[in-house]
Amino acid sequence: MNILKVSHFSVLNRASQVQKLASETFDLAIIGGGITGAGIALDATARGLKVCLIEKNDFASGTSNKSTKLIHGGLRYLKNFEISLVRESGSERAIVHSLAPHLVTPQKMLLPLIKGGTYGKLMTALGLKVYDFLADVKGEDRRKMLDKQETLQQEPLLDPSIVIGGGLYAEYSTDDARLTIEILKKANDLGATIINYCEMTSFNYDGNSKIKSINCIDCNTSSLFEIKANTFLSATGPWADTVQQKDYPTHKKKLHLTKGVHLVFPFEKLPIRQSIYFDVPDGRMVFAIPRGKTTYVGTTDTDYSANLDRVVATKADAHYFLNAVNNTFKTIHLTIADIESCWAGLRPLIREEDKTASELSRKDEIFISDSGLISIAGGKLTGYRKMAFRALEAVLKANPKADELNIKKPRTDTLTLVHPHIRTTEDAQTYQLDIEKQLAVLGLTSNYYAWYLTSYYGKQTDIILSKVSDFKSRAIHEKLIRAELWFGVHYEMVNSLNDFFIRRTGRLYFDIESIHEYKNVVLKDISGYLNWDDARAQKEIEKLNMALKDATTFYDTDSIE
Repeated sequence: MNILKVSHFSVLNRASQVQKLASETFDLAIIGGGITGAGIALDATARGLKVCLIEKNDFASGTSNKSTKLIHGGLRYLKNFEISLVRESGSERAIVHSLAPHLVTPQKMLLPLIKGGTYGKLMTALGLKVYDFLADVKGEDRRKMLDKQETLQQEPLLDPSIVIGGGLYAEYSTDDARLTIEILKKANDLGATIINYCEMTSFNYDGNSKIKSINCIDCNTSSLFEIKANTFLSATGPWADTVQQKDYPTHKKKLHLTKGVHLVFPFEKLPIRQSIYFDVPDGRMVFAIPRGKTTYVGTTDTDYSANLDRVVATKADAHYFLNAVNNTFKTIHLTIADIESCWAGLRPLIREEDKTASELSRKDEIFISDSGLISIAGGKLTGYRKMAFRALEAVLKANPKADELNIKKPRTDTLTLVHPHIRTTEDAQTYQLDIEKQLAVLGLTSNYYAWYLTSYYGKQTDIILSKVSDFKSRAIHEKLIRAELWFGVHYEMVNSLNDFFIRRTGRLYFDIESIHEYKNVVLKDISGYLNWDDARAQKEIEKLNMALKDATTFYDTDSIE
């Protein structure tokens, strides 16, 4: 691979990408660059359609960067008897893991059983057995029931005065934004035209009141242009109602938005041995998951009606989790000062009368307007491939010329996402050990960075490490982050400081101190790559500082402008 080559998926190619969007006619134009839009773009392109995708902010900047970061089977959905959802999610986990084993990694989840808790021993054993059956769990990943002593050996921090046993079952962890980016990169490699920071402002119609094009603004240059396509699809998550109202002003809202918050602690403050799914006093259950140098806890599920573009955590959210953790782990006494970072995101659930947030289904639905606009909303990170398949079926059904397109069979179940491909978890571990040795030669002996680079980039780490020697910084940490930035600009459409520090590297949530330490050198490098003037650089710093504030501040209410 020629590491000096600028990939098609680079902000440095933006002008030619915009020109292509404005001058060609597409089979399918997708509005929205989260996991749903990304999955549809990949499936459609792989099946032979001419596809474009635009995103008004950065890719995965909404819900697709704010999940619990699990590709999971949805054990909790058994409580609401959503059998088909559990079955689909369970089967999808293994498929997505096979597509990017370094990025979607298996782990055991411990479900402690406590006196008066949500699940008793019998119901837990039965529930996990049904879960294994529905999710088609095999081999060592199958559930294992534990007695009290075994549960406390598995996690000594649990309170022995209330623990009566436990269950171990299989889950998969990921980074949701990285998964979205890799899917988009793959779609781009196959021929899709994809850009971020391009906002759809309005629709244009033909004589039959059908959508013929969309008006767009390039947020980088403020230039206006049209995108023409045979079919238009909105995959805009919490903004689905907003987009539909642009098409049909009297559109009645179909979404019920709920907010999910996660708190991040330094690992030494919450040093659990493994991921845990535990009861909290109000009858809900939440996750505590160790990740790198941190442990994060989530999630809440509360109704939301405030600003869609700035979702924040409140003091009530913080205290909810502090109480939950301190009640569950016998020697842990966390305070709000121990919280290192947080994130808050929205779930675009389908509205159902007389149901609470927790009772609403996580299923996706497709809506087709009289103008031909296809909208998909709801769903889960885990089910992105199946959502894409259903959406594409609607696209083909709505296209009168579908028979002329020579559509290929679906193949995203075997289409690996990252090249060179890591085949198995064991291969990923072997590669990580090799990266540890390479970093040691460079003077970095901590194995955290080998884990981080491998789990985020896979074997693309080779490209990043090959650039390290090009930078004249004294510290290896600084050389590495500068090499990462170079890779992000040239290969991953990094267009802002927040793109890099939040969506491409996860540093805002899991390594926030590195932002404070390296933001100036990153700003200097990216300003050079993208020819930013002082005004643009100042604007970027202001946006980054706001992101840092929202990740470390707990507000009185959701209503923040």
